Amino acid sequence: MSAAQRLAAGIAALGLDLDDITQQRLLAYGALLMKWNKVYNLTAIRDEASMIDLHLLDSLAILPHLAQVTRVADIGSGGGLPGIPLAICRPDCEVALVETVGKKTSFLTQAKAELGLTNLSVHNTRVENLKPAVLYPAVSSRAFASLYDFVTLTEHLLAPGGQWIAMKGVYPQDEIDALPAGITLRESRRLEVPGVAAERHLLFISRN
Repeated sequence: MSAAQRLAAGIAALGLDLDDITQQRLLAYGALLMKWNKVYNLTAIRDEASMIDLHLLDSLAILPHLAQVTRVADIGSGGGLPGIPLAICRPDCEVALVETVGKKTSFLTQAKAELGLTNLSVHNTRVENLKPAVLYPAVSSRAFASLYDFVTLTEHLLAPGGQWIAMKGVYPQDEIDALPAGITLRESRRLEVPGVAAERHLLFISRN
């Protein structure tokens, strides 16, 4: 099965409707990530099939759950996951990638340019030092930190009435129990990712 076929099959399994141009841009991003990974070690994943399943489809699995989100800060973006796939699939959504490691932000900046993502911005800074002109209605992370650290480090970025959106593997009950006072888990949704047997959960957290 080719990379294009694998991606298309996974997108269909997720129930998403993404046109050919969008799928080609996702594949172009995956190829760029693989290319840069040889030099910059952006991800531990090396083979194409795992790249599609564990990175692209894993990121795309959250798309149906972010239908109402039009502006989001993605924290600890690393190689741009899930922020870049989100920006590719949702040109109407403004995505800010926040990453402290210079070589990773170099890649993110290059990916933004090569893919023509005008709705994407890249910020090479520690999240606690980010001072946005306008607060974000959504702040997301994928394997960034514990939930406690995630919400405390980014609370200054979240608009009133906004929500934190955390991608996690196994349901993190201990982390949920350790959330700071005044912060509540509103909803947890189990995600099924094609080609991925491991558990995936999407958590929605907000202020009381």
